[in-house]
Amino acid sequence: MAFKPLHDRVLVRRVQSDDKTKGGLIIPDSAKEKPAEGEVVSVGEGARKDSGELIAPAVSAGDRVLFGKWSGTEVTVDGEELLIMKESDILGVIESPVAAEKAA
Repeated sequence: MAFKPLHDRVLVRRVQSDDKTKGGLIIPDSAKEKPAEGEVVSVGEGARKDSGELIAPAVSAGDRVLFGKWSGTEVTVDGEELLIMKESDILGVIESPVAAEKAA
């Protein structure tokens, strides 16, 4: 990928939601909402304090994150639709059960 976000910006790829409900009903594309979950593709070097000190980002490439419904700006990079947003727009990191078991 030929794009690296600056400062405290994060490049996110939306994760596709399921086409069916838990009850088995198929949801048409026109009724789907854009998912508020994604995978971090690239991260900037971080924000700076007033003193000039660098604050390292809390997320890294490959993390699955939740973000606000209206967060970010849609951009197309290498033919792929992605979101670029500030790190503060990210609500949290989703930890998979497998990763949690390895950490324990």
